[in-house]
Amino acid sequence: MPLHYLTLIAAVIFETIGTTALQASAQFTRLGPSVLVVLAYGIAFYLLGLTLKVMPVGVVYAIWSGLGIVSIAVIGFVVFGQRLDLPAVIGLALILCGILVIHLLSDTTTH
Repeated sequence: MPLHYLTLIAAVIFETIGTTALQASAQFTRLGPSVLVVLAYGIAFYLLGLTLKVMPVGVVYAIWSGLGIVSIAVIGFVVFGQRLDLPAVIGLALILCGILVIHLLSDTTTH
């Protein structure tokens, strides 16, 4: 797997950590999770910027946000007990399908 994809996946992971910490921060009233939000988002955006040196912004953002959405939905379900109805699950599956189409079929991504 090319390095820029690994960098993008790491950006997604840090964005997911930041968003999970945002939920845990209780509207920034808890110091530890609040600090983690800032650090994780900072690292995520730095890694996202590195990825933009190689891939177009639209593709990077589509993959980054799509994987982040799906990851947070899964974490919300598993960690925070937030339920997903069938339309939400179908929508998340469509987001994953869109990411696969971009990655596997588009000539705008570098492989």
